[in-house]
Amino acid sequence: MKRVGIRDVAAAAGVSISTVSNALNRPEMVSDELVARVRQVADELGYVPLRAAQQLRQGRSGLIGMTVINIANPFFADLVAGAESAVARSGRRVLVGNTNDELVKERDHLELFESVHVDGMLISPFGGPDTWIQRLRDSKIPSVFVDAVDEAGEFSSVSFDDVAGGRLAAEHLLALGRTRLAFVGARDEVRQVRDRLRGAEVAVEAHPGASLERIWTDRVNSEVGRAFGYQLADRAPHNRPTGLVVPNDHLAIGIVSALVSRGVRVPEEIAIVGYDDIEFAAIASVPLTSVRQPAREMGHRAAELLLARIAGETSEVERIVYEPTLSVRESTIGRAA
Repeated sequence: MKRVGIRDVAAAAGVSISTVSNALNRPEMVSDELVARVRQVADELGYVPLRAAQQLRQGRSGLIGMTVINIANPFFADLVAGAESAVARSGRRVLVGNTNDELVKERDHLELFESVHVDGMLISPFGGPDTWIQRLRDSKIPSVFVDAVDEAGEFSSVSFDDVAGGRLAAEHLLALGRTRLAFVGARDEVRQVRDRLRGAEVAVEAHPGASLERIWTDRVNSEVGRAFGYQLADRAPHNRPTGLVVPNDHLAIGIVSALVSRGVRVPEEIAIVGYDDIEFAAIASVPLTSVRQPAREMGHRAAELLLARIAGETSEVERIVYEPTLSVRESTIGRAA
């Protein structure tokens, strides 16, 4: 079915295209009689204005571009949901770009955002803020970093203290008497993973007699976690760590599942702390102790900062950092008697 356009309305109403445009968008420029006639014809024909074109003529798209590292991770899905809840109040929509742990995709999404003239950008960078700074300077698009910090102080950010989170996880295990720890994560080029590892290292260094094994996987999902869990179960008991710090709940849940299926008791033989405290952590086969990040709140706050900047309400650079808390469950303390 052919879409009814502004030319069709003009022809049916017996007026010019500019008169139709004024009647629908700037009614003060034409008579009340013309406004009524044009609107009646538009309704009869089923004419729907192209909102995107109208917004672009006004110098905005009504879109906020947002990149996330991996939308399959519920943490990033919640980050987006939080941003959407704030952005919706402004009448805008969020255009999400999932980088899926790839720098090339990250650059592609930025180019897309620029091409559709987004009003602003929320950026959770895989490669770290430094890979974006010059491009953002050049684009002049209002931007806020999410789950990352611009150390140069040019762009506002909402982030999480991952060093403190890694330290909190390791200290919890050490307090339970687990001294042979392992950090199981993927891709140490990711800033969040590096920071969580550093936090665990700080805790272990402060605990005489404790050790920390570093184990890298190729990805961070439950399938990879299960594969690693099987490998860990095949080790002799005296060669296994007694506690694991896992910087991703999906990975940790997979590890727990594999260990339990092979008869390795969690937490009696290996205690495990995950990260993000996603919804599934509490209902895993062994409920997972996890470092909690308030993802929705972080996404919402970042969007508020961005909208204020777009509106010209502030030009100050703000840095908001959330502190970690630990949701303690059976994967470290066992089932209550």
